[in-house]
Amino acid sequence: MTQSNQSKPPQKPSREEAEKAVEILIRYAGDDPTREGLIETPKRVLNAYHEFFSGYTKDAESVLRKTFEEVEDYDEMVIVKNIDMESHCEHHMVPIIGQAHVAYIPNNRVVGISKLARVVDIYAKRLQTQETMTALIANTIQTVLEPKGVAVVIDATHQCMSTRGVQKRNSSTVTSRMLGLFRSDSRTRAEFMQLIK
Repeated sequence: MTQSNQSKPPQKPSREEAEKAVEILIRYAGDDPTREGLIETPKRVLNAYHEFFSGYTKDAESVLRKTFEEVEDYDEMVIVKNIDMESHCEHHMVPIIGQAHVAYIPNNRVVGISKLARVVDIYAKRLQTQETMTALIANTIQTVLEPKGVAVVIDATHQCMSTRGVQKRNSSTVTSRMLGLFRSDSRTRAEFMQLIK
């Protein structure tokens, strides 16, 4: 079951309950949530969570539904590269920071390029694995636009690897999803990979 069709949690905690949970985590870390520097921390953490996980309140498919058909028969690939993205690892809840490269080959209609960046943001602003995020972005574009092909590549660093565990600070993870012509035509795929370098 993908994240796009998972059922929502049965009951969202109140803000007060969430702030109490942050206080417990502060105590668990070994500090005093009532000391001056930490008194406002639970509120700040919840405000940050509102931004970090805003993707749960947005629908990526609806973002792509406004398209343009007057494209003078344009049928070459459209690429938006170097889209900055920040997500959070669903295993450790620490940042995944990197860039996404998104391409599609139109099939009689195109979408505003900012919409592609928005789709990346919507899926990034959730607890994620990079593999799942890559697939969700590509699959959503394919489903809504029905293009001749979709390609998504994400190159990101994972703080669950760089700040804990093996602590490999210079490593990055690259994931890709190729659909349509990007999967079936090696020349199309190679052109895309060359253009995003």
